[in-house]
Amino acid sequence: MDAIIEKLKSIEHGFTHIIETGNLILKDILINHLEFATKLMDDDAYQIRMLATYLLGQLSVEYAKALEILETKVATDANWRVQEMLAKAFDFYCHANGYEKSLPTIEKWINDNNPNVKRAVIEGLRIWTNRPYFKENPENAIKLIAKFRSDDNEYLRKSIGNSLRDISKKHKKLVDQEVSTWDSGDKKIVFIQKLIYK
Repeated sequence: MDAIIEKLKSIEHGFTHIIETGNLILKDILINHLEFATKLMDDDAYQIRMLATYLLGQLSVEYAKALEILETKVATDANWRVQEMLAKAFDFYCHANGYEKSLPTIEKWINDNNPNVKRAVIEGLRIWTNRPYFKENPENAIKLIAKFRSDDNEYLRKSIGNSLRDISKKHKKLVDQEVSTWDSGDKKIVFIQKLIYK
């Protein structure tokens, strides 16, 4: 196992090798997966922290502690690749748990003070209106995504713009209605508008 994990450190791009390694680890019944993933989060190599994030995502439906670590520890990681894996982990949780059933968790995360936690929801659930529940309730997806349009974090606002652009391909009228209520004198909002309509 150590050799497989060490090999990950030499691969700089992509997610497939991380997921494959994670699935191998999860098949090993001799490992305490939650403890193992938690320890990996302290590794200096971002690839290993990505692996830990993947594992925690897979464990999050069964273990509330795994979801808590994603929200509190993983979300503070400075590496953008780890944050991308966090978005995937959160979507896995919602998918496995059911999107409608996950609404309280979606609401909790999207209202977190940490922009990385908010972004994990907004980016993770893309394309929102391809997901069960939000497919039937696109206006709810739009409201949740648009809520933080004035946030100071550009990384988060980029996700908001991209997510609303995705939705506008099928629900242009609903997105236009939402955007029409925005303050177009706010530079942060103009930034998002440009992304939606580019």
